[in-house]
Amino acid sequence: MPEGLKQVLLHACCAPCSSAIVEWLSAHEITPIIYYYNPNIFPLEEYEIRKNESKRHAESLGIQWIDGDYSHESWCQQIQGTENEPERGKRCELCFRQRMLATAKMAKEMQIPYFATTLASSRWKNLEQINAAGEWAAAQIGDVAFLAQNWRKGGLQQRRNELLKQYNFYNQQYCGCEFSMRKADLQA
Repeated sequence: MPEGLKQVLLHACCAPCSSAIVEWLSAHEITPIIYYYNPNIFPLEEYEIRKNESKRHAESLGIQWIDGDYSHESWCQQIQGTENEPERGKRCELCFRQRMLATAKMAKEMQIPYFATTLASSRWKNLEQINAAGEWAAAQIGDVAFLAQNWRKGGLQQRRNELLKQYNFYNQQYCGCEFSMRKADLQA
């Protein structure tokens, strides 16, 4: 962790993934501010469930929670032409870039020097793609830095699973977009 780090804007994909990270940051005297920006999630009902769980978790801890804009249509435009890409392919890369760019903009607007993402906690995601998207977004915006962390290590994955049960979180079965939903349905 950078020396003197006191606050981070944490892009949250969902409550289960953010729970252990928020706990870890707080234990290290770093104040997380949760930014929920996930225009990839489909359908709208799924988005609302995940958003409400994230907000419920933040409120239970007294953590500031920011609702990002939901525009699935603009997300679809951003990933156009990559609909048939496999998971961890070009579509995911573009999705991460869009979400990290919005997070970097919000961090700069709020004058928070660092931002991070809970996406780096998922074993289903490519950590290199996530870190590249965060670094790219920081370079586009300037005056903010991406805090690249592998949130899968140090017992955080196990703690996530414990907190999932403790808070009785809704635990989604697919990444969020209709294309990952299709893959999850095929595997069922």
